[in-house]
Amino acid sequence: MTVTSPVSIVASDAPDQPDRTPELDGLYREFESELLVPLWTEIGDLMPHAPVSAAVPHLWRWNRLLPMATKAGALVPVGRGGERRAIALANPGLGGRPFATPTLWAAIQYLNPREDAPVHRHTQHAFRFVVEGEGVWTVVNGDPVAMRRGDFLPQAGWNWHGHHNTSSEPMAWIDGLDIPFQHYTDSTFFEFGPDEVESREAPDRSRSERLWAHPGLRPLTQLDPSPATPLLAYRWEHTDRALSEQLRLEAEGYTATTEPGHAAVRYTNPTTGGDVMPTIRAEFHRLAPGTGTATRREVGSSVFQVFDGLGRVTVGSASWDVERGDLFVVPSWQPLTVETEHGLDLFRFSDTPVIEKLHQHRVQIDPRKHA
Repeated sequence: MTVTSPVSIVASDAPDQPDRTPELDGLYREFESELLVPLWTEIGDLMPHAPVSAAVPHLWRWNRLLPMATKAGALVPVGRGGERRAIALANPGLGGRPFATPTLWAAIQYLNPREDAPVHRHTQHAFRFVVEGEGVWTVVNGDPVAMRRGDFLPQAGWNWHGHHNTSSEPMAWIDGLDIPFQHYTDSTFFEFGPDEVESREAPDRSRSERLWAHPGLRPLTQLDPSPATPLLAYRWEHTDRALSEQLRLEAEGYTATTEPGHAAVRYTNPTTGGDVMPTIRAEFHRLAPGTGTATRREVGSSVFQVFDGLGRVTVGSASWDVERGDLFVVPSWQPLTVETEHGLDLFRFSDTPVIEKLHQHRVQIDPRKHA
């Protein structure tokens, strides 16, 4: 095989570099001809003192995304070829790639009335989160699952799935996947299924909910742990109730917290108690009016969507006033602070399970509020 793009060794500005001499330059040319790179010229980039992500903090406004998705609904077919009418968030620090962070993919997906998003499967783990609307159901391995505002709908990799809009109104939601991570590791597979979604009716409760959506109860017929959750819908009424009760109990003096007025829950796999998927963690946070979070840095990246309310978010040196539907990115080790005067609900997903499995997770919390 002929190498057409040899490496190039660039002089480093790192301390304690050897003096450039004709002999050293000759050695570097020998390295280049054999596709070798000395660590001493690269250590500053490869091994920084703290994580330095190529991704940057960024905000996407829902009130700008939704009109563009509506236009796409009129102009772009949803069938084979485009496959999904999904519009990915492209972090401005990642060179135009359709990636929200180096490991996470997020998109707004739009489905017109009476329209099918055809069946397929892929190794990427995925979920849908609904910030507004209803009328669409997703069918996973023949199990129809209704989608409504506030619902979190995970779907592990390599499961057949399609979507159908039964209503007379269009519907949009966000998709989250681990596409960048699997793309980087060269581990992806994809396969087409039927063009038409197989089920034309959606019951109030899917088969997965009938089996798994009983809090604290695990069916003894299903004792083997699963790497991803078998529960296909985490309903908003349960999430809302859990958050509300946390805040009520705090007000009644029954629960202690380092951040008063901040309730949070994590969606979990009922077969293990761990994360819903091997590569994605999903949470929901609620801040009571007049509260704020501590400033927090965390190894690994995350994407947030404002579900309801108003607030101010600071990520690194960027600050935004946010409202319902807005999405923002927190790159690895960038400080995050959230404040609200009127109350704020936030959905969050992250790559934390990957970071934890690699034993690289680290968190730094500054209890001082952001000024």
